[in-house]
Amino acid sequence: MIPVAQRLAILETERLALRPITEADATDIFPLMDDPAVMAFWDVPEIDDPDVVAGMVRGQVAAMAEGRALHWSVHALADDGFLGSCDLSDIDRRHKRAEVGFMLCRDSWGHGYAQEAMQAVIAFAASSGLRRLTARTHLGNRRSESLLEKLGFSEEGLLRGHVLRDGERRDCRLFGLLL
Repeated sequence: MIPVAQRLAILETERLALRPITEADATDIFPLMDDPAVMAFWDVPEIDDPDVVAGMVRGQVAAMAEGRALHWSVHALADDGFLGSCDLSDIDRRHKRAEVGFMLCRDSWGHGYAQEAMQAVIAFAASSGLRRLTARTHLGNRRSESLLEKLGFSEEGLLRGHVLRDGERRDCRLFGLLL
């Protein structure tokens, strides 16, 4: 079981600070989720209503309080600029596993931030007693697949028609990492 103090841990890397998400972070997250390029490979299309994003963030904060998930906002140490978010969700203490996710602002792509943030999340997960992580990508999301492979994840299968988005079924790839 991940102790409450660890659930609220701030993770730091050479260039980044990963801080537990708060309701105030909805202001930074809204433009990210309103960007069609960022949301192209998500389960939902871009969200153009800040109140919807605020509700999602409230749900994430509640999931953290209940110990079901950990969500971080990712900031550059140099200027505290918001870069994106990442998470451990669907935490299953009995089987010592969780799912990881990450989302970065488009102008943050290609700088290694996602890899750096996810390395910190993976190390945190391992030190918290988790022994298996999974990740899911929509078919065609080569950037995320490449990142997961760099992080040591292996492709484990194809989830046919896993997501219904915009009236169409989308296939997803499942990746796993044993810690």
